[in-house]
Amino acid sequence: MTLQDRDNHPSAAGAGEARLYEAFIALGSNLGDRERYLQEAIRLLNDHPLIEVIRCSDVYETDPVGYADQGSFLNMVAAVRTALSPSQLHAHMQHIENRLGRVRTIPNGPRTVDLDLLLYDHTELHTPELTVPHPRMWERAFVLVPLLDAIGERPEFRASITRRLDTLEGKEGVLRWSSFNWPSGFGLSGS
Repeated sequence: MTLQDRDNHPSAAGAGEARLYEAFIALGSNLGDRERYLQEAIRLLNDHPLIEVIRCSDVYETDPVGYADQGSFLNMVAAVRTALSPSQLHAHMQHIENRLGRVRTIPNGPRTVDLDLLLYDHTELHTPELTVPHPRMWERAFVLVPLLDAIGERPEFRASITRRLDTLEGKEGVLRWSSFNWPSGFGLSGS
């Protein structure tokens, strides 16, 4: 069932009235069964009645950034359609992190799963809890490479991402790990 189907379902309050927004969420994991954590986070996003995962990037393996004494990350980006506000979506993302065992003991340290709100349509937001667009996304190849996969037909974003990747150092360290065929899951690339 799509989000629009959910909105038009007779049990939905104010059926068909909610405005839908497209948002992009970066996901990363470097503890335990990294692929399973990513897949479970995607499933939990999509299970919310006001969120629909519409596209996912491939999965990339990258070295850690910041705190280097930890394992490699698997990173990807999911495009979602949602009727939630940016702060509501962010709160749900934090709920997913907590549900999947995220513990914050070391800044940029190891984690079961990390979800970052990158973009929310054309919204700019600056609050103590949330900044959109994500303030460091343009500095991170491990975010921009999968974002380019997931951006879809949005030429204004695609051109900006491509221009930034052309000059960004470290993109050669972002290695394709597997495909992620939403909603069926992973297809290992053998690399």
